Amino acid sequence: MNLKKFILFAIIFTVAISTFSFADDWSQWRGLNRNGITNDRSGWQKSWSPKMIWKKNVGIGCTTPIIVDKKLYVMGWHGDGDIMQNPVGTDTIYCFDAITGKELWKQSYSCSYHSRLKAGDEGHYGGPSSTPTFDIKTKLLYTLSTDGDLRCWDTKQNGKLIWAKNLHDDYDIPQRPYVGGGLRDYGFISSPLIFNNSVIIEVGAKEGTVIAFDKMNGKELWTSSYKGPAGHTSGPVIINIKGIDCIANLSLHKLVIMRIDKGHEGQTIGEYDWQTDYGNNIPTPAIFENKIILTSNLNVNKVTLLEVHPEEIKEKWTIKGGSQVSSPTIYKGNVYISDGNFRCLDLETGQLKWKGRNFDNGSCFATSDDKIIAFGKGNLVLIDALPSDGVYHELGFIEEVVLGTCYPHVILSDEIIVCKDKDGNMAVFSLAK
Repeated sequence: MNLKKFILFAIIFTVAISTFSFADDWSQWRGLNRNGITNDRSGWQKSWSPKMIWKKNVGIGCTTPIIVDKKLYVMGWHGDGDIMQNPVGTDTIYCFDAITGKELWKQSYSCSYHSRLKAGDEGHYGGPSSTPTFDIKTKLLYTLSTDGDLRCWDTKQNGKLIWAKNLHDDYDIPQRPYVGGGLRDYGFISSPLIFNNSVIIEVGAKEGTVIAFDKMNGKELWTSSYKGPAGHTSGPVIINIKGIDCIANLSLHKLVIMRIDKGHEGQTIGEYDWQTDYGNNIPTPAIFENKIILTSNLNVNKVTLLEVHPEEIKEKWTIKGGSQVSSPTIYKGNVYISDGNFRCLDLETGQLKWKGRNFDNGSCFATSDDKIIAFGKGNLVLIDALPSDGVYHELGFIEEVVLGTCYPHVILSDEIIVCKDKDGNMAVFSLAK
């Protein structure tokens, strides 16, 4: 009898473990690992109906919220005046209880609506575009304004300022040059990247395109050997090339692979030309092992798969039809792109597997139960990532979540989904039953 009870317990325990999923913090741009994949489950169980639990306007900005330990961090710009005249207002960093919406603390500083080097499309963006980054080890939060205010806040002390610097004041940063179509400079876009004891930023300075700072005090640690102008992506992504820690950074003119391992920091190991009219190198490179998906629109309207080796960068395939703004996600041998009609491509060949709804300037991420959560045109949608019949299937749909342009990406952490538009309208949903 004892043996039978033990076997029954073992079976129940095994089943329970197989269906349980550990929740991920969404601690930075594109999630815990900066790749648009979360260990969280989608909440799908024959139906999908996330419940809106609170809404709030947090100020203007294309920045995306993050969630760590059920605390939601987000920033936005507040101020008055003609935005075409670049008025000075305040950037505010908020910390909310992610479940109740209660404001736990906030910190503000003076900042202009646009960068001091602004050029083009001034009516289509403003306020912070960089997404905050939370360092899990130190509990420090890093933010970057459109005009180069790089700041470190202590979340254990209600956002106490630890250090601050302005990148324009410290470095020679020229305006982004004309690259076709029309002159564009959207200011600082790069979301801070934490690596060991450093915080890495795409600065676009003459001293180095990428610069690393000591994450505890802001002291410069190294500058990249590549010194071209910064792109308009949301910052570098870590990639490991045969045991060598590197970053992939899409600058204004090209993709640059840089070493970040000790003793070789900032050294270029490979470059790949990629230049788009209007400075529209915007979507963040998607990384899987040594593979990189690049995409853009306008005159460079394509999706390309690259393989990076220490001695060369190989182009494996290129297809027509790219994303202008939204970053692709690589998941289980597929590439998902939500800019325009949602598409699923085969990672190895680039072949279109299926396509569906138009999300315009949308975003998406993959969950651990093989679902895609997509957001765009104000709509929140659950999609089957691996349909058995090879056809686009929507498993759930919520319309008019927010009404503004959906440049900020949708996020999920611990059964909390957050959607936000560039005007600062933020809607928070719960998957909890």
